[in-house]
Amino acid sequence: MNPKELIEFLRLIEPLKCNTRHNWTTSGRQESVAEHTWRLAVLAMLMEPEFNDLDMNKVLRMCLIHDWGEAVTGDIPAFVKTGKDEEVEEEAINFLLSKLPKSASDRFAPLFEEMLLCQSKEAKLVKSLDKIETVIQHNEAGTSTWLPLEYDLNLTYGNEICDSFPETKELRDQVREDSKKLMEEEKEKPGSPLDKHL
Repeated sequence: MNPKELIEFLRLIEPLKCNTRHNWTTSGRQESVAEHTWRLAVLAMLMEPEFNDLDMNKVLRMCLIHDWGEAVTGDIPAFVKTGKDEEVEEEAINFLLSKLPKSASDRFAPLFEEMLLCQSKEAKLVKSLDKIETVIQHNEAGTSTWLPLEYDLNLTYGNEICDSFPETKELRDQVREDSKKLMEEEKEKPGSPLDKHL
């Protein structure tokens, strides 16, 4: 890619720094899509030794591009996302890929297709870690940022895909225990309606 093409494409995905997610940070503001993407990639990198039979270079690339479509669509929380929303996001990804030179588009388009099908070990790992990082952030921000439905969702979100690997299952189990602990602490507060969630 020549410098002009690089700069223009970076401009197209810059909204990932601005578009916020449903999650909140510990400083009391909503996190950006780019912040989630960065920590997802760090999580995958830290777990690399546990997945030496996978193509971790591919995993890291998938982590870095997995939410590109949200530069166009913004983030839609999983608990309200519809099939139509997923179609719109896929169109956004195709739009962004069309703005790349063919040589670059040909490198990234198969990764998006692989993530969409979610049949390869690499795609399953990215999806698992994506779910886990989301719940970790929920836990870090605390129950004051949770919607009522998230008390149950934090216990179930990503469970099925995380069972794909013993390592992600173990991590997801720990994150669930962290959620339960937060809910127990919340339950101790006067007037808490959390009995049904524990």
